[in-house]
Amino acid sequence: MAGIGHNSGRVDEPGKSWRTHVWAKARRQLMPTLPIEVVRRRVARAKELGLPYQTYAGLRASSGDDLIGFMFSNNALDVLRRSDKVAAGKAAKIAALKDVRTIGLAQAPTTPSQLTPPLQTAYSAPKPLAPWVKKRDHMCEIFAKIGRPSSRFVLICDTAMEREWVEAGRMAGALPAETFFEVSQ
Repeated sequence: MAGIGHNSGRVDEPGKSWRTHVWAKARRQLMPTLPIEVVRRRVARAKELGLPYQTYAGLRASSGDDLIGFMFSNNALDVLRRSDKVAAGKAAKIAALKDVRTIGLAQAPTTPSQLTPPLQTAYSAPKPLAPWVKKRDHMCEIFAKIGRPSSRFVLICDTAMEREWVEAGRMAGALPAETFFEVSQ
């Protein structure tokens, strides 16, 4: 038997169909009906960003802002040693982005200069074992230098540790590198 306040995912008491109807109606009223011009513009923006529309719409909805750029970890770009450069295929995908800011975060032993080009600019990443507050402060400093709201950027990353930067920096979200780079190739 489940404990008090736990329904094991089932709601079997009387009135279930009414509650389902009311919740569905409330959800429909909450979701706006967008004019076709707005939908077309958003589909075009998703294409400019190199993202499937569904991914773009989800990220936009979660942040509440339109997306203007991507922040790439050096791991996402497969730049792992001081001698590495961004591979031609990944550089081409980044170069194809129009009206999109591209920023890199380099973790030691790599340096920000290894990520530019193809990225427009790059910074040192937060220290891997730094306290969360230090990571937050580091990300806030980066976005202050960029001069744009962090909620308008998506992190392209390769590790769980890097995903912490999204919350610390209050970014729109994160996408795994393999997902970002396999789209439309």
